Amino acid sequence: MKIIRRLYDWVLSWADTRYGTPALGAMSFCESSFFPIPPDVLQIALSVSKPLRSFWYATVNLIGSVFGALFGYFIGYAFWVSTKDFFFKYVFSEEIFNKVGELYDENAFLVIFTAAFTPIPYKACTIAAGFWEISLLTLILASIAGRGLRFYAVAALMYFFGPTVKIWIDRHFNWVTIIFTILLVGGIVLIKAVL
Repeated sequence: MKIIRRLYDWVLSWADTRYGTPALGAMSFCESSFFPIPPDVLQIALSVSKPLRSFWYATVNLIGSVFGALFGYFIGYAFWVSTKDFFFKYVFSEEIFNKVGELYDENAFLVIFTAAFTPIPYKACTIAAGFWEISLLTLILASIAGRGLRFYAVAALMYFFGPTVKIWIDRHFNWVTIIFTILLVGGIVLIKAVL
């Protein structure tokens, strides 16, 4: 919890700099392939100070995330053999990775869309898409749909409710983390049940 909290605070610190918007794009790119903190955190922080730019931040987040998904795909396609030990040790489990591969046989678009929109590990899906050679068009369209819906929903909340959302997250960070974990596990169970 302490490491995640430190990373969360570090991500938020970028909101107070003139590099906040490029940092958002970079973090969104990285989160799609290996970084643990969702980019929504920085998007929220930036939107608190400039609510009228909330939808611009969502756009930056979406573009960074889709390019990050392509990078994740490239890792899975070209470098999986040399990087898999790192990912299985620090980023996601081998079980999740293999389950994603099984689910891709049934409906790759739905799996990627669901991971892009929910707390399910999106990075596992992008890398697995490369490893199992899922169509790049499927990856891009599902990512745009899922991530777009997610980031623009955050933008709408920030545009209309602003600082209240950020204060609530800061005050209840531990509970938010627990709820996030429950949603993550629940999302994986739901995917297994539905598909």
